[in-house]
Amino acid sequence: MNTITPLLKCMVIDDSAVQRAALTALIEKHPNLALVDVFENGINARASIKRNEVDLIFLDVEMPVVNGFELIESLEITPQIILITSNPTYALRAFDHNVTDYLLKPITKERFNESIKRALLNYVRSENIDVDNDYIYVNSDLKKVKVFLKHINWVQGFGDYIKLITEYGNILVLSTMKSFMALLPEDRFLRIHKSYIVNLDKVEKFNSAFVEIEGHEIPLSKHKKIALEEALMQG
Repeated sequence: MNTITPLLKCMVIDDSAVQRAALTALIEKHPNLALVDVFENGINARASIKRNEVDLIFLDVEMPVVNGFELIESLEITPQIILITSNPTYALRAFDHNVTDYLLKPITKERFNESIKRALLNYVRSENIDVDNDYIYVNSDLKKVKVFLKHINWVQGFGDYIKLITEYGNILVLSTMKSFMALLPEDRFLRIHKSYIVNLDKVEKFNSAFVEIEGHEIPLSKHKKIALEEALMQG
């Protein structure tokens, strides 16, 4: 069976230009999100939601004319909603509307990624997608590239970018290590260092300082050695 790595079509609705820009940047950097439209009010957004297929909406609660809750109540078909607000008192009301998550401003990348994990899990469950972890799609050079997990030797992090070292060459991807690790099956991959993830099936040798794959020595953090030993024994 093939892995389907979900790609959620997203919309941002927020009357703040600063917040729209911040959300857009986070969405564009996430490998499982595709931004389809951005709106500054709920009226224009409502017409677009009716015309277009949207999987996930980032929705500001406090907007003029039509606020976030009023917009949700007006929709015939409701996509997943992640509410955005600076006011924590809306939390209980938010979950009365069965939203996927509730983010307080200012939004951190870590908290944003947690919300996306939840949205992806909901999507997989609702669509009955069979996740078999054979391959994933990554964003590289403005294209979606299909990468078979068995071909990945290791992953190296460079800030907001990662490099996949595969059997057929290297692939540069716009992603953080944490976000990319979330896409990988934990029984087959392990983050052994702040800048390295290894394919456990590819590990040939290791000691207290290095893991060897294809003749290359990859740094091993001291506190990860036991986790590596346990993972290899389970494999």
